[in-house]
Amino acid sequence: MRVLVTGGVRSGKSRHAESLLLPPHLPEGTPVTYLAAGPQRDDADWAARVAAHRERRPETWSTVESTDAASALWDAEGPVLLDCLGTWLTAQLDEIEAWEAPEHHWVGALEQRVEDLEAAWRATDLAVAVTNEVGWGLVSEHRSGRIFADRLGWLNQRIAAAADRVDLVVSGQVLTIKDGA
Repeated sequence: MRVLVTGGVRSGKSRHAESLLLPPHLPEGTPVTYLAAGPQRDDADWAARVAAHRERRPETWSTVESTDAASALWDAEGPVLLDCLGTWLTAQLDEIEAWEAPEHHWVGALEQRVEDLEAAWRATDLAVAVTNEVGWGLVSEHRSGRIFADRLGWLNQRIAAAADRVDLVVSGQVLTIKDGA
């Protein structure tokens, strides 16, 4: 079972994703790998967000911090929570220096990374991935904003197509928009 949880910033999507890997969905104390797939930041506000996420996770959960989400998914034993595809994508775009370079210089490298991630996602027995829904606003006047929104929309479509279920979280309310289970 693979579930993609999408929604806006502070919609409750991470809390919902975590709940899918707790009782009554899984037995109490089930070890879960929490894959923090974004870049490391030296920012007090970001550190507070990370701390809040860590505090509400059970002690039986282990944390893996890696921008190589595909390898982390392949290596994980048992259920996995990947949080979040948006931060993973940011790390990938940083690593391939996409923000300023012409698209033809980096699009092949990004496509390969997405294919690797999708293959690992499809191979998981039980995984929940969190992503941001950024396509409901204006098209950014900044190139970096357009690159991010366009590529995240494309990534979300790929991962959703390979998911058994997709949940949309708005204002803490969950709407299942795909349920192939």
